[in-house]
Amino acid sequence: MTKQESGYPLLDNVHRIIADRTCSVLSLDIFDTVLWRRVPRPTDTFALLASRLRDAGLSPPWVTDATLRRMRIAAERDARRSRDALGTEVSLFDIWRAMPDGVFGAAPLERLVEAEVGLERELTVVDLDVAEVVQAARKQDVPVVLVSDTYFTEEQLARLLDRPELGPTEGVRIFRSNQHGTDKASGLWEIVLRDLGRSPEQIVHIGDHEIADHEVPAKLGVRTVHYRRLDEPYLEVLEREKEPVEAFGDHAPGLDERDGDFGLTSLRAKAVHAGVPFSTSALDVAYRYGAGVLGPVLTGFAEWAAWKAHEAGTRRLWCSMREGELLSRLINEAARARGWDVEAKPVWLSRFVTSLAGLDPYDTDAVHAFIRTGYRLTVRQALAVLGLQPGDVPGLAAELDTVIDNGDIADRVARTLTETPHLCNRLAGTVTAVRERLIRSLRDAGALDGAAEGGPAGGELTLVDLGWGGTIQRLLARALHIARIDVRVSGLYLATDDRAERVYMAGLRAEGYLAQAGHPAHVAGTVTRSPEIVEQCVNALCGSLVGFAEDGAPVLAETSDSPSQNAERRTVQDGILAFQHTWNRYVEASGGTWPDLARPRAARERLAQILVAALESPTPDEAAVFGNWTHEDNFGSSEVTTLLPADLEPAVPYLSPGDLDDLGMRDSFWPGLIAASDTGLGAMTRAIAAGAIDREAFDPAGEPFETRLRYRTSDDRWHEPVRRRVRINHNGLSFARLAFEHHDTVDISLAIPGRPAIVRVDWIEARVTAGGRDREHVLRWDKPEDFVGLHYADCRYLGGNLMEFDTFYAAVWLPLARRAGVPAVSSGQVTVAFAMLPQSMTGMAPRMPVDRRAERSARAARLTERLREEYRSAGVKGVAAGAGRVARRKIGDTR
Repeated sequence: MTKQESGYPLLDNVHRIIADRTCSVLSLDIFDTVLWRRVPRPTDTFALLASRLRDAGLSPPWVTDATLRRMRIAAERDARRSRDALGTEVSLFDIWRAMPDGVFGAAPLERLVEAEVGLERELTVVDLDVAEVVQAARKQDVPVVLVSDTYFTEEQLARLLDRPELGPTEGVRIFRSNQHGTDKASGLWEIVLRDLGRSPEQIVHIGDHEIADHEVPAKLGVRTVHYRRLDEPYLEVLEREKEPVEAFGDHAPGLDERDGDFGLTSLRAKAVHAGVPFSTSALDVAYRYGAGVLGPVLTGFAEWAAWKAHEAGTRRLWCSMREGELLSRLINEAARARGWDVEAKPVWLSRFVTSLAGLDPYDTDAVHAFIRTGYRLTVRQALAVLGLQPGDVPGLAAELDTVIDNGDIADRVARTLTETPHLCNRLAGTVTAVRERLIRSLRDAGALDGAAEGGPAGGELTLVDLGWGGTIQRLLARALHIARIDVRVSGLYLATDDRAERVYMAGLRAEGYLAQAGHPAHVAGTVTRSPEIVEQCVNALCGSLVGFAEDGAPVLAETSDSPSQNAERRTVQDGILAFQHTWNRYVEASGGTWPDLARPRAARERLAQILVAALESPTPDEAAVFGNWTHEDNFGSSEVTTLLPADLEPAVPYLSPGDLDDLGMRDSFWPGLIAASDTGLGAMTRAIAAGAIDREAFDPAGEPFETRLRYRTSDDRWHEPVRRRVRINHNGLSFARLAFEHHDTVDISLAIPGRPAIVRVDWIEARVTAGGRDREHVLRWDKPEDFVGLHYADCRYLGGNLMEFDTFYAAVWLPLARRAGVPAVSSGQVTVAFAMLPQSMTGMAPRMPVDRRAERSARAARLTERLREEYRSAGVKGVAAGAGRVARRKIGDTR
């Protein structure tokens, strides 16, 4: 019998072999096969043992958890070495005899050994799948034997194996390595075959070790099943979570003194390997992400939400769509497994609809904020969102195709709508209709049962959502208050950040499972900085809610998800459900003794560790799959972007880990995904996360320097700079991305290195927005002829793509409006990819020689192009005005 390539145990085949009676003996390994431990690794048991010994007065206080773990490992090593000609097999008594004298006082050896065996009994769990195989063998009268490399005595093993799931162990032969003085890889199998008196082909053996349980017995003719738990992809996931205790010093996050890691490491492995082979590697990656990452996190969240409702006497939870379909299923399964009278149902809600339903149409600032919430909406789209036609607002007719990308245009639209009485009334009618339809939908779903409109007493509507800022909860509460419906809206969330302050200040209860109100800061910051993958994996495969029909039926936006993305999202959800199914099997089989993930702090720490590590350090395989997923804005805009932005791909070789932190949400929804797409950047990011390298190692020596962007408006005023820290990455390259917004921008100046330096500019790209239908322009400078005609202030063009900057404010000017062929631009994003050689800050260093012909050519090109443009736009007066600006610049500076 050969193992399946994925490493999944072929237990179905074993059941068939037993049923057909084509084997005469069933052989089983004990640890990590019949029994597994609720700790990541066997040696983590020793760390938990330390507190038991201290509490019992058997160990001095200075022997910490990490200390005892190291001592116990060393004692076993020394005990095996001292055997000499007797072999390396030892007993637990031998190991404790190798501990240093005097450390544990007068504690009897038997009591120390008993403490370890007792803890092993608490932490070991019967594998339910293997237990089913044992039961099937007994029904067919197939003898069961146990073959184990172990330091436990037969009596100690009998205690560990005395479990109802396994049935009676009398008559079960146990072959122990310390009994026979040899392990399975070195001769124990020959002893097993001789004592059983059976031919190897009559025996089927199940075990987890590649060599001892598979290769060695297979060479002897034994039919083997490699019950593999930890394969390479899963080990890579565990590694990024810093599973070893040493990584955390004396405190290992997620380890509970009583319940270890709650069985999460082993059950994640079982769920990962429970999936059938997939047709593509992308689906395999997606399933593993669901079973090994999001599955445990969402299982814990669902159990916590169900427990919170159970404790509060709340029988009904409402899960907002689109997350609600999966979350309600998870919560209902958690409540059923625990025996709690709690039911969760999905309900149609969205940030967009509740924002509109709770909008104050007479508040200019509120309308302004609502309009700016959408991304790159045009005035026409904003009016449509608010239920208005272009003809209803003649004052904005000339700006219908203008993008609302700055506060000035947003303010004009908001003032037009709120300061014109009939438009304000139209807007109020739209908001009222949206609110009434929302309330009708909630009533039809039963979410407002018991709440009479305008009545003196209502009920409580408890929402369950992934969270972040609690916006839906706060705005729904406002909408219900306006409608005089007395219902308290509470929220249970996976995590909330500091934006939830507005929820608390509205007097609303909002609780977070992994993080609440931005604490713990690292957990909240990481999860809410890269929420897109979690949301995508949990959402139902449909468009977002954009409104309700008159009968309260939801109106959904169209979705642009590809068939492959939908298949991968479904597969992630299959993995999530597979983990919860595996978890709940053990909950139900335990008779109420299985640890829960709702209350213990250690459980939340461990699950937060899993999710944060996945977001900070995705594997290259995960980056390859999820990087192609698309994101929709879902707030009235038709914008669709990928999780790995196409415009950032050429910039990846220039990025440092600090640059990833500086990227805005619109630059990248998942910075960790960008890092994972590049071997060097990914290695640096992981090294920083592990504390092996200081983040400042990627900054130039000395004080921090900044790339500065200043923009000039048509009134010839320069505005305050936008700044970004200059870094040098592992390739010796640098990157800067800066954004600005002003409705009347003409030029920008870029102080690229922010210090004296010789700079090689590989490319500059400006994505600018201007009014009109062709509103976005992508401008690029990457060739000598692009750089030669630019204006250089306190810096020099050296030829090719080289520039020399003399001061921290020295800058090169980019004529954005002229290059785009428009009078002005209203916003822009400028990206610079460069390499620099820092020069002395004293200004005493010798300067690079300048190609005078290139300098004269550059000056002539600048003047010719500028004169041509000024004459074209304003005739002789324009040329005169340009000359005046040149004169002012000569007596001023660019700071």
